[in-house]
Amino acid sequence: MSKLKLSLACWDYDRVRALQDGTVRPDGIELNFLNLPVEETFFRMIRHAEFDVAEMSLSSYSVSLFRSPRPFVAIPVFPSRFFRHSSIYVNSNAGIRQPTDLIGKKIGVPEYQMTAPVWIRGILADHYSVPIDAVSYFTGGEEEPGRPEKQKLDLPPNIEVQPIPPGKTLSRMLLDGEIDALHTARKPSTYDRKTVTRLFEDYPRVERDYFKRSGIFPIMHTIVIRRSLYERDPWIAQALFKAFCLSQQKAYVDLSETAALKTMLPFLTANIEDAVSEMGRDYWPYGLEKNRLTLSTFLRYHHEQGLSRSLLTPEDLFAPETLEAFKI
Repeated sequence: MSKLKLSLACWDYDRVRALQDGTVRPDGIELNFLNLPVEETFFRMIRHAEFDVAEMSLSSYSVSLFRSPRPFVAIPVFPSRFFRHSSIYVNSNAGIRQPTDLIGKKIGVPEYQMTAPVWIRGILADHYSVPIDAVSYFTGGEEEPGRPEKQKLDLPPNIEVQPIPPGKTLSRMLLDGEIDALHTARKPSTYDRKTVTRLFEDYPRVERDYFKRSGIFPIMHTIVIRRSLYERDPWIAQALFKAFCLSQQKAYVDLSETAALKTMLPFLTANIEDAVSEMGRDYWPYGLEKNRLTLSTFLRYHHEQGLSRSLLTPEDLFAPETLEAFKI
């Protein structure tokens, strides 16, 4: 019996490498793995649905659930997670010494609906008393001009968002003081620890403390399937979920190897032992239940920030077949 041929667009993370090299093969599926940077994958999938299966921004996917018809369905796999306290950059001349100093300032974001800024805004509101609508947001390309929102947004009037002028970049505007701060996923090229600094330069300590207090390891990306494909062959959701889990298990094993370092990180063994001690053995969990708190918090932020017309639940995100845990 021939296998179903599917394209998968995803970056080449260690947790998906077994899918990329064919060590793990989804039941009944032949994957064409396309190793693409996330910005390209997101743009091509959201605008044109070019791939059968793709990595996708959790925020972009959540926005897409309010389109009709809904173009995608997700499985509870999270190839990208990231503590985002390190991702708040400020101009040192803007008088921002603590989070509340952001109030009334001009904040750059590549896209308002980006997952990283959603988390940053939510954390600042929840933990540092910086209301979402207490700043002005400016969108555009971080290093190259001309980055529009990937999907049309309908934001409430109390949230002020406007594009930066054509030809400008957020990175340069931050250096020149045209914006006061930047919420972003990538470190700007103008970061120099002098004029452009982090709000939290001691971010490892701050992020560890955040996890201890909240229990949240922020999710950035999930995996989506074209809904028309899923509705035709619903079995592929479970087959893909199982394969992603198996691939991740191989990454866990490789990272824990002590005979030789499989990753070019000198203190890897100590880092892994610290992660297990602080976050548990499954420190990068897949599946719904282990991520319910993280997902519910994100979806609340998404709604509070005007990106979801109604408050979604974690169950709203994923193919029903993948909601129940099973042992591999």
